[in-house]
Amino acid sequence: MPVIRQDDLIQSVADALQYISYYHPKDFIDAMHAAYQREENPAARDAIAQILINSRMCATGHRPICQDTGIVTVFVHVGMNVRWETDMSLDDMINEGVRRAYTNADNVLRASVLADPDGKRSNTGDNTPAVIHHKLVPGDTIEVHVAAKGGGSEAKSKFAMLNPSDSVVDWVLEQLPKMGAGWCPPGMLGIGVGGTAEKAMELAKEALLDPIDIQELQARGASNRAEELRLELYDKVNRSGIGAQGLGGLTTVLDIKVKDYPTHAANKPVAIIPNCAATRHIHFRLDGSGAAELPVPKLEDWPEIAREANGNVRRVNLDTVTAEDVRAWQPGDTVLLSGKLLTGRDAAHKRMVDMLAKGEPLPVDMRGRFIYYVGPVDPVRNEVVGPAGPTTSTRMDKFTRTMLEQTGLLGMVGKAERGPIAIEAIRDNQAVYLMAVGGAAYLVAQAIKKSRVVGFEDLGMEAIYEFEVEDMPVTVAVDSLGESVHRTGPAKWKEIIAERA
Repeated sequence: MPVIRQDDLIQSVADALQYISYYHPKDFIDAMHAAYQREENPAARDAIAQILINSRMCATGHRPICQDTGIVTVFVHVGMNVRWETDMSLDDMINEGVRRAYTNADNVLRASVLADPDGKRSNTGDNTPAVIHHKLVPGDTIEVHVAAKGGGSEAKSKFAMLNPSDSVVDWVLEQLPKMGAGWCPPGMLGIGVGGTAEKAMELAKEALLDPIDIQELQARGASNRAEELRLELYDKVNRSGIGAQGLGGLTTVLDIKVKDYPTHAANKPVAIIPNCAATRHIHFRLDGSGAAELPVPKLEDWPEIAREANGNVRRVNLDTVTAEDVRAWQPGDTVLLSGKLLTGRDAAHKRMVDMLAKGEPLPVDMRGRFIYYVGPVDPVRNEVVGPAGPTTSTRMDKFTRTMLEQTGLLGMVGKAERGPIAIEAIRDNQAVYLMAVGGAAYLVAQAIKKSRVVGFEDLGMEAIYEFEVEDMPVTVAVDSLGESVHRTGPAKWKEIIAERA
């Protein structure tokens, strides 16, 4: 009877979380490279290039792929013949592994988990607790799947209790536009069908742990209903034209995963959970012989890609840019930002809007300036800042008009599309919204040459920083007239794809 020692599980979980913070799975790299090679939309192709370049940099630098290092989900299957050598519960051992991983001084990971979620929302400081699913199974080993799921893609999850006669395909395609691009496509969609409400969501999450193998399925054909759904949805979702980062293009999903479970005769529960460009998961087994040994990838697993020069590149000095300059920018333009850039996300915006309502002065003058929606990872060694990719911009939509009209803010930088109320505010104030690529956080951080906190230091990673940047790459996503590339791009490429069918 194998004996699993306490520290073997703890250290294996810690090692796994460090590992997936900077190593993409090889199947993901291969699928993303294939998408890059076939992409025809220059903006989408450049977005994929940034993701692949970032991935290679993280693999060599051992720093996080994304600044959102995720909430940890663990699926653990415990063999019924296993004996434990521990004085801790299974959950406590796993959470201790999470704690060690996220506070590792050599590669600090961002703590994003908040206790009292509808109250004080106080950061637990070490990203615990994880979300843990247990199953007792026959055997004498422990099988562990560890994943770190970003909040942007998790926020786009959908669930419905369909009628038995309703079409799963129709429902998924109906939800797709509502999900926007905040889940950082191209990635995967996990779909759970059946069981009960909570079972469908669990199935969808667990489906994302499977390897990318849609091409093999296409070659051999479907053998059951779940595989039929995969093939039909993979084709139809990619025909939507949404494309990388929602910019329009040929690849929206790299794979569709479907798991199903028997359900009540009156129900058809269905869930969608997307996985983003920061796909992070790994499987390991413990058999009593010690901690898990995780395979070190080869550098040649990553393609060597250089970003291609684009004819409509604008170099912008943030310290001298004017409202008149901004009015000349066009949707889809590539902009390289240099100069002083403020940061702020949910908590900072909420506090600023509350202060403005009370007539209180803000900690920093925002007239004529740009703000970047980001919560960076803490720096290590000689870094100015840790990985610092954008967060989902739509969460700031409700604050946008107040910020533009009462602070004199000129522009914003974030991830994915803006909603109607934000676009109207941008148009009315002749401001601009720029999009940085989600899933390229370490690459973006290389453009940040100085960093200091200038407000709300108590908010930690959500404080207001002032970055000094040099040639930080962004795309004009909403111009001063309210034209959005996230509307025009997918519509154009949907038509192109339809014409080729």
